[in-house]
Amino acid sequence: MAVRGIDHVQLAMPAGGEDAATAFYEGVLGITRVPKPPHLATRGGCWFEDGTVKVHLGVDPAFTPARKAHAGLLVEDLSALVAALHAAGHPADGDEPLEGYDRVYVDDPFGNRLELMEPHPDQTA
Repeated sequence: MAVRGIDHVQLAMPAGGEDAATAFYEGVLGITRVPKPPHLATRGGCWFEDGTVKVHLGVDPAFTPARKAHAGLLVEDLSALVAALHAAGHPADGDEPLEGYDRVYVDDPFGNRLELMEPHPDQTA
């Protein structure tokens, strides 16, 4: 037995936040919104997927944003993404260096913390 990977990341959101989630995850981060299975769609929330990147947002009636816990997303062209985030009203903040990466933190529209990481060129070979 062995764990082989992560299928998706599930984050919480408040009820009625689907439009804000779509504007951020699809509109700014570029992760396509996909339909939830019909039997799960009745719960609200939304899913965003692009290849192996899968971020699911589920409605939590007692929603509290994840401030320390976070998803770490690998990105390309971090500086352009940071500019797009700032333009959309989502400022990104740097952190202490992490060997092999440039990285920033940004909050989604609900206050959930995301780490955006771009491997240094010598790390991708």
